Formats: sequence, C-alpha cells, structure tokens
Amino acid sequence: MAATLRIQSDWSQALRRDEGEAWLSCRSPGKPTLYGSLTRRGLSTEGVPDITASEGFVVGEVTKKSILISCPHENVSTKFLAPYTTFSRIHQKSVTCLDISSGGGLGVSTSTDGTMKIWQAANGEIRRLLEGHVYDVNCCRFFPSGLVVLSGGMDAQLKIWSAEDASCVVTFKGHKGGILDTAIVDRGRNVLSCSRDGTARLWDCGKSACLGVIMDCGSPVNGIAVGTADNSLNLGTPEEVPSEREVGTEGKILLLAREDKKLQGVGLQSRQQVFLFVGSDAFNCCTFLSSSYILAGTQDGNIYHLDVRNTDTPIQVIHRSGAPVLSLLPYRDGFVASQGN
Repeated sequence: MAATLRIQSDWSQALRRDEGEAWLSCRSPGKPTLYGSLTRRGLSTEGVPDITASEGFVVGEVTKKSILISCPHENVSTKFLAPYTTFSRIHQKSVTCLDISSGGGLGVSTSTDGTMKIWQAANGEIRRLLEGHVYDVNCCRFFPSGLVVLSGGMDAQLKIWSAEDASCVVTFKGHKGGILDTAIVDRGRNVLSCSRDGTARLWDCGKSACLGVIMDCGSPVNGIAVGTADNSLNLGTPEEVPSEREVGTEGKILLLAREDKKLQGVGLQSRQQVFLFVGSDAFNCCTFLSSSYILAGTQDGNIYHLDVRNTDTPIQVIHRSGAPVLSLLPYRDGFVASQGN
C-alpha cells in the first residue's frame, strides 16, 4: 500500500501571502505519520511563489496554480492543484451531490441546507431553485440532453425537472425508503433508482410508471451503475417478455453497491444475477471503467478493481486510508475517488 501525501485543504489560500504557511502530512500504512509545513518567502521575478518545505519534504515544480511536493523518506510525490474557480455562495452548508451538463454549461447540486439548485458552470450564478422534495435530496444528475434533471430524496420520491423553468414534470412513487442513487439508461426513456428499502427499480419516463423491481436485496442499496456488458458475459434470459416500454435494457448490466458488504451484478433485462462479490465492508459506490472492468468503494476505505467476467479474485484492492470511499468516477486512463476525510 502506497504512502499518502496531503496538504491542508485551504493551502492555496494560505500560500497567497508572504510568510503564509500550510501544513503537510505523509502517511504510510503501519508507520508513524510524518508532519511538516510549507512556507512562502515571496515571489520570483516571473510572479511564481517562492516556497520552501520543512525537513523531510522537498518542493519541486511550483506554478501559479500547482505545486509538486515529495517525501523522499517514503519515496512518494504528489502534484497539488489549486481550484480553478471556487463558488462559495451557491449553498449555505455541505454539498452532498453535483453534476455538470453534457455541454458543460450548467451545474446542479444538492446540499444539507435542504436546497437543490441549477447554476452556471462558468461563474456560479444561480439559475433555478428546484423545490418539491420533502426532507433531504440525496442525488441529482442531468439527462444526456442537459435540459432535464433527475433527483431522488429521503421522501422516497424520484423526480424529473425541467432545467429551463424549474418545473417538476414527473414524480415517481413506489419506493418504501429514501432513494440513495439513480442511473439513466441510454438517452433517458428509462431511468433506474435504488433505495434504503433494498430494491432497485426501473422506471418509464413517458408513462410515469415503474416497469419492475430489478432486484430486492433485503439490504439498503447505496449506489448503482449501469453499463454495456462484455459480449462473453451471460446475462441470463428474461422469464417474461420485456415490456415494449423498456428501451435500451438489452445487453446491459446493473451494478448494485449494497450495505450488506455485497457488490452485485444483475442483467438489466433478465433481472437475473450475473455475479455476487463480498467485500470487507458496506459498499457505498460503484462505476464502470469499461465493459469488462469495474470499480467499487467501501465504508472502510477499500477500492475494489474487478473483472466482471471473473469476480472470484479482485484485479487489485486499493487502500489509501481507512476513510469511507464515497464516490468513483472514470477519468482518462484511470479514475477519481472521493473519500470521507
């Protein structure tokens, strides 16, 4: 397991002024954490901060927006990037979920302040307030068109909103517990949701109806992801002829990140289990890297890299810290993970 190098979260602000200081730490599993600091001494002639590190740490390349730090003792180095832009007035409390439209122009986010808002991605200007859920809104995402938003809340309701006028055009009811995650099938004629009630459901947007319970797990389902399955994978055959309202479910596999330490793969059209993998703790999130490879994160900080064609043994288990893995997102040739620390 590799060492982890960190700077306090507001380091870019701390190092904006002369004699500004930011705190460093380097943690390697099974060893005492190394602590240090960064100090800004001024600016170079090019306007780049002149920054030095305390004993045990080395400052590499410094630009106006990034800094490279290494810890030779643990043979680890990390490039830290300053925020390109910070929007501090959209919400009053913690942001719990956000998404950016396919064109990049709009953002949507939910918060523990009880609000869900649509805003301009360029400048953070609030465009719409989406009101209608009772209690907390847990998840929000844009449809591929970028003009419609899907949300799920603790009120067990799934809602579809117009990003243009903030109207709620559809409300789906059927879950018996708070909705924890959603997914969109292809262009969005069908959508998926999972809930504290242990079920994952498929919905028809055009008829505002539930097309069926994909799986009843008997344990809260914290996260879901849908993807096109590898051609060699047997997804099973539906016991009944699928509804003509099901669009784009053939050849798809649904991942279920479950509270009972299980990661499950289910044929979306067949409703049949493809695999069941048992992890070290509750699974919080999951995502596809490709038609064959998936990632899933647990409450105790593990990220499992699996091949859906053979889930008996993980390709690798990544453990950076014991903090819960809260979300995973494919990025270029790798992925981005967020943790609760």
